[in-house]
Amino acid sequence: MALLEKKVRTCLWFHKGGVEAAEFYVSLLPGSRIDGVMDHGNAADPMVVEYTLAGAPMMHLTAGPHFTLTPAASISVLTKDQAETDRLWSALLAGGGQESMCGWLTDRYGVSWQIIPEKLIELQRVPDRDAAGRVRDAMMKMSKIEIAAIEAAFAAEGASG
Repeated sequence: MALLEKKVRTCLWFHKGGVEAAEFYVSLLPGSRIDGVMDHGNAADPMVVEYTLAGAPMMHLTAGPHFTLTPAASISVLTKDQAETDRLWSALLAGGGQESMCGWLTDRYGVSWQIIPEKLIELQRVPDRDAAGRVRDAMMKMSKIEIAAIEAAFAAEGASG
């Protein structure tokens, strides 16, 4: 099985609904699929689901309220353009998600995500540290990252703050 060839995977602990969350996540990103489900006697809410999320191996363990998800660990997705950013942002907020700052949100299952346009990374890696700083400052004022706004901040000579 290809899944066993992956030595490292991220495991997220769920009180309940781990399979439902995994099925939702694989519907969002190309290159995603459910790889296996182990119910350990509870077919209504299986204990383990292994899946691939855009090529990255993942696992949900549904094992009760002993531990909770935290924004200290998040799933980070690089997006190609504003349309993909908007689509993922809306889908992940649907049904009770919460916006945070700087491209972060928490979905209805309690999982923290970073939805980051590739353009943000590109503009922050330029040698012009003043321009990169303007991009960072603009991003710090946003919830969802707006590519046009960070490009405008990048282009605005001497307009920091």
